[in-house]
Amino acid sequence: MKKKLLALILTGALALSLAACGGEQVYNVGICQLTPHPALDAATEGFQDALIEAFGEDGVRFDLQNAAGDSNTCTTIVNGFVSGGVDLIMANATDALQAAASGTADIPILGTSITEYGVALGLDNFTGTVGTNISGTSDLAPLDQQAAMVKAWFPDAQTVGLVYCSAEKNSQYQVDEVQKYLEDMGVACTQYPFSDTNDMASVVQNAADSSDVLYIPTDNTCATSAGIIDNICRPMGKPIIVGEEGICAGCGVATLSISYYDIGYKTGEMAAAVLTDKANIAEMPIEYAPQFTKKYNEAICADLGLTVPEGYEAVAVE
Repeated sequence: MKKKLLALILTGALALSLAACGGEQVYNVGICQLTPHPALDAATEGFQDALIEAFGEDGVRFDLQNAAGDSNTCTTIVNGFVSGGVDLIMANATDALQAAASGTADIPILGTSITEYGVALGLDNFTGTVGTNISGTSDLAPLDQQAAMVKAWFPDAQTVGLVYCSAEKNSQYQVDEVQKYLEDMGVACTQYPFSDTNDMASVVQNAADSSDVLYIPTDNTCATSAGIIDNICRPMGKPIIVGEEGICAGCGVATLSISYYDIGYKTGEMAAAVLTDKANIAEMPIEYAPQFTKKYNEAICADLGLTVPEGYEAVAVE
């Protein structure tokens, strides 16, 4: 009788233990963000909010690390995630995604704030699904519509300078595409690449001296140095059409932008599906922003004496 009672007690204790373990599942998620910037910060915030919504604050543990704009630091961060055995890596921006892709072929990787995954990962004939341990969300806004904004705001512009960081592959992709659209509209374009912040100011100055209008894509280096660009271009009266809201707040006249919080949140929803085995990451297509918003910088437009076309809303400037 005592042996039967003891067996029942042990069985019950084991069942309770297993139930407790099942109820205390905690997912460890590593977040590698390339640089501090409002757009990338918003994407990270959205990602975390979605996972907290899915699992509760106690059900997910984040290791958020910022590479301060250095791609080598991204590699170090990712290697730490891999050695620490995280359940999933979120790579915020292209350099972070490239570091994660090189760092592991086993741990699921979800990117966000990536313009074009085929370009970022060097994939030929990319059709929208990576097919490995990588998926995520894109921050690409329609480039033909961004090019059309140049003509809508500045119909008499003859020359457009395309300014970007040559170290960012997705920036090269964007300016190449925008140049095609603008040249089809009869606008002469010149590309003004810079390698890093050391030569950025001189390149921007050259572009402003030689162009009626400048265009800057969703470029992380430009985003973190928007104040420098503004200090060069605004006093010269040179307007800039830009690829995203954060850069617009710093130096742009107008943009066709997305919500980085929304694409981050969508990335978090994708992560929840992967972590709970409700989706196979190798079969998950890249997701895109559901809507785009025309925005303008009120202060810069006023300083340059520009009339804002209908359908634009003011960008928030801190």
